[in-house]
Amino acid sequence: MTDFTRPRLTGTATSEWIAAALRQAILQGEYKGGQPLPQDEVAARFGVSKIPAREALLQLKAEGLVTFYPNRGAVVSELSADEVDEIYAMRIALETLALRRAIPNMTRADFVRLDGLITIMDDERDALKWSALNWEFHAALYRPCNMPRLLDAIRALHTNVQRYVVIYLTSVDYHAEAQRQHRVILRACRRGNADLAADQLAKHLGQAARKMTVLLKK
Repeated sequence: MTDFTRPRLTGTATSEWIAAALRQAILQGEYKGGQPLPQDEVAARFGVSKIPAREALLQLKAEGLVTFYPNRGAVVSELSADEVDEIYAMRIALETLALRRAIPNMTRADFVRLDGLITIMDDERDALKWSALNWEFHAALYRPCNMPRLLDAIRALHTNVQRYVVIYLTSVDYHAEAQRQHRVILRACRRGNADLAADQLAKHLGQAARKMTVLLKK
């Protein structure tokens, strides 16, 4: 079970903390797709009023993790195989754009950071932790593009499918192949070859999309 022990916070910080805790619980599978998240129960669980509980649920709604239904309230969102395929099509378009814009701005410090993340990921076998490191790696690849709105959109799409990525990682032997692909992408970035890097990134994301949609259709 997720540990919801927290310091006493007020205002926006409280709703952000609740959203972070609920997000983690959804990604870990504690809350399943289609499961209700009643505002009163969320407030009671965290020992807060309804206002920060609702603000937290609205934040998760904006991320695509929660859906509000008339007369039902908040429910953990479910994604179909077709919806996951659509999200990955969007990710490929946006993330290859970000990578192309980022490569000319990459510094030695960026490559040190990326090399370090790959090394850590080599030894990580926990699916949830590896998924978080995977996002850190991709975020570090794109950050030098200096396009904050684009990066926000990419992060939202990633968050929307991350719980399915975790399920996928626990269902198939994906680790070695993903790491090989990460190194190919990084090598192309280091050489300043934006076309090759973008092409390899599209293949990397496309492969994950195909395997994940097959998994969801079972």
